[in-house]
Amino acid sequence: AFDNEIVTAVCTAEKLANVRRCDQFNVVRFNGRRQSVSLLNYPQFIEEPFPALVESWLINLASETASYRSYSSSQNPPIFHRKELLLGPHHPRYEEFDTLTSNAEALGLFDKPKGIGYQVQWNKLIKDSGFRVEGHSLLPIGNLESKDDKCVDNWPGDSKNDDISRHLTALNRSSLSAPIQTLGRYGYLNKQLQLFDYGCGYSSDVTALRSEGINAHGWDPYYAPDNKKHKSDIVNLGFVVNVIEDSEERVEALKNAWSLATQLLVVSVMLENLNRGSGKKFKDGFISARNTFQKYYSQIEIIAFVREVLDIEPVAVAPGIIYAFKDKDLEQDFRLKRYSRIRYRSSLKSLRVSLAPRATQKEKMQRFFDANRELLSELWVLWLELGRRPLDGEVKNLSATIDLFGTLKKGLNFLEKLNGSDEIDNSFKARLADLKVYFALGIFEQRSLYKVVSPKIRNDIKFFFGSIRNAKEDAADLLYKIADRDLIEEACKNAKEHGLGWLEEGESLQLHSSMIEQLPAVLRVYIGCASALYGDYKNADLVKVHINSGKLTLMSFDDFDGNPIPRMLERVKIKFREQDIEYFDYVDDYEPPNLYLKSRYINEEFPRYPEQVLFEEQLDELGLLDFTGYGPSPSEFTNTIRMHRLEIDGYELIRSKALPDLDESCGQYLTFRKLIECGETLRETSIANLPKQIETFNSLFDLATKILDPVIDYFGMIKLTYGFCSSDLARKIPGGIAPKLDQHASCEINRNGNYICSRLGAAVDFIVEDENMLEVAQWIVANTPFDRLYYYGSDKPIHLSFGPESSGEVVIMRAMKNGKLMPKRIRTDLFTELNSS
Repeated sequence: AFDNEIVTAVCTAEKLANVRRCDQFNVVRFNGRRQSVSLLNYPQFIEEPFPALVESWLINLASETASYRSYSSSQNPPIFHRKELLLGPHHPRYEEFDTLTSNAEALGLFDKPKGIGYQVQWNKLIKDSGFRVEGHSLLPIGNLESKDDKCVDNWPGDSKNDDISRHLTALNRSSLSAPIQTLGRYGYLNKQLQLFDYGCGYSSDVTALRSEGINAHGWDPYYAPDNKKHKSDIVNLGFVVNVIEDSEERVEALKNAWSLATQLLVVSVMLENLNRGSGKKFKDGFISARNTFQKYYSQIEIIAFVREVLDIEPVAVAPGIIYAFKDKDLEQDFRLKRYSRIRYRSSLKSLRVSLAPRATQKEKMQRFFDANRELLSELWVLWLELGRRPLDGEVKNLSATIDLFGTLKKGLNFLEKLNGSDEIDNSFKARLADLKVYFALGIFEQRSLYKVVSPKIRNDIKFFFGSIRNAKEDAADLLYKIADRDLIEEACKNAKEHGLGWLEEGESLQLHSSMIEQLPAVLRVYIGCASALYGDYKNADLVKVHINSGKLTLMSFDDFDGNPIPRMLERVKIKFREQDIEYFDYVDDYEPPNLYLKSRYINEEFPRYPEQVLFEEQLDELGLLDFTGYGPSPSEFTNTIRMHRLEIDGYELIRSKALPDLDESCGQYLTFRKLIECGETLRETSIANLPKQIETFNSLFDLATKILDPVIDYFGMIKLTYGFCSSDLARKIPGGIAPKLDQHASCEINRNGNYICSRLGAAVDFIVEDENMLEVAQWIVANTPFDRLYYYGSDKPIHLSFGPESSGEVVIMRAMKNGKLMPKRIRTDLFTELNSS
């Protein structure tokens, strides 16, 4: 049950967005401190393993406003992971969904969260990991059969053992195979261990590993028969036993590979799934049209096979991938590390056996499509491009289509039944709009319709308009609409709702030029008319449609695609009413402005969009600058970032790698020089007490901004008595210091390349004149994220540090009768209750 606050918030959001739960959305997300609510619609939430977002409503509860975004036409929509968390253990498919998440975690798919929330990046990550998704299963990409191997009509040979073409199952990979990637994930791919690939095929894995300096070798009976088989720490038997049709040979291959492994054998096979049955039944597997053999294992079956043959207890590390340890110490270490970390959740759930259901009519149709993918994909794409059913003369491989179906009509009927009518309807609307834009711009440019119309256009006119006259009338009507201000504004709102650009309500729409073709027809004509005056709008990066003034602005930037904050180079304003063009370039005395919040003007289909969004979130979290309007000037932005010891590296904000000037500000009140050149010994010796490590300067900055600035804000200026201490200075200080503990050495290293003080961070000693230092210390303990504080007395300087440990440790230094100081740790709550008496 949800608390009343949540229920009230959702009901309010529904009312403001004018939508109903279940009918229009099925997921609710609260943003921030429940200031806003997102209502999300995932229509295939249960059916799809990683469901795609189709539409969303963002409701600001404070301002009582709602905005809408549709992803229905997006080629890279956001997707949902770990959906079982929203369903709970009582859902009938909870375990199935939870197993999928467990296997994804075991493969490390969630280790680097950047970009995985979008479909294209997620699918690429799965593929690059050597896996593919089928249903709610992650299956290794092994020696998959090609599309031609799905044929079920003509079978070569009589299926004798010596006819089987095992070598044809080898894959020429563009990335490491799935079993090899698991070795990398668990730390077994290093220069200390030797790897042997038993049945290496084209040697793709071996070549890639060698390029990284790993001692890897391989042997293959067909592609590398002359290579020597020799013992290695790790042996990979990758997708070998599943292509051997003779069961005794499988046993022999497994034993041979095991005999070569001194520490670990990796065995991987193709798993049974929808692939089962794609071919002619032979023994315990199937033979393809290319005369290759495939046996599809269940997870339990391959584990049992390895256990029985090798007489050991194998470990399942991923679907279809098994580890067999010969080195039992290594096995124990593996099991301990694997189960001691949350991300390596148990994969035992994947051992459950479920009988494959009988193929549905839809699945049979999909298999038929897969068996003839090239021909049918080409026909389907042609249909969507035309927005109508292709005619005989428009189909390139008409004869092949007729051979397969009997008539073109039957082939098109098959595709419509398989894929549904949604894409067909959408393509019809898109093609009709394209044709209207084409003819409307022809009228504007005073182009006469070609006397000899191409057959394709002639067919389009007949299907979509009925006649050339009707086409001209529809186009003229569209052309006149660009003068309708309200219609332009409505089209701009529609574009924004579909993720096409940034809308300034009632003012303008700005978007990247690559999105123009996706805009409503009236906006495309609007922009096209401007192009007739200026030239190709694609020469610009951003396009700005002025809603009220009948103008169009084109903006070009320096490396728009590769820079998270590109700088404007040129701005061109096209005035329709005056038939005039204004050019403005940023040279000489004009500082090129930065483009901030670039993600507003692009969408999830744009290259590096996820990285751009994360970069902007980094900037926002810092809270250093105001990006409303045009944002800060480039010089203000650069100086602010630099003064906070930050710099931009690609699409990331990182700690600065530059040495600052000593007189540069270090926080609001101090300089680096003041933190470095303080203390009695330094003044007496005039030693060049300079940090050598960039990290030291960054740590001094953190100390100043996180601790010292707040102290100065509250108590007034401090007097520094001891700051950064180099090795040279430490040797001149007469006793009483502990460089390995006191953090005055910050992040400096010794001659052996180790940190002088392993606590890192930075430290200073200071006093606030005319203040009780107990009160100062107590305020610091209560109000700052300090690391360590040493208190010496109400009228003496305190030692204060800030560092990564953030221990919050307080030590009172008590004077003994012999004059020595005795440290005593004290709880922070007790320290804040002390009084100076």
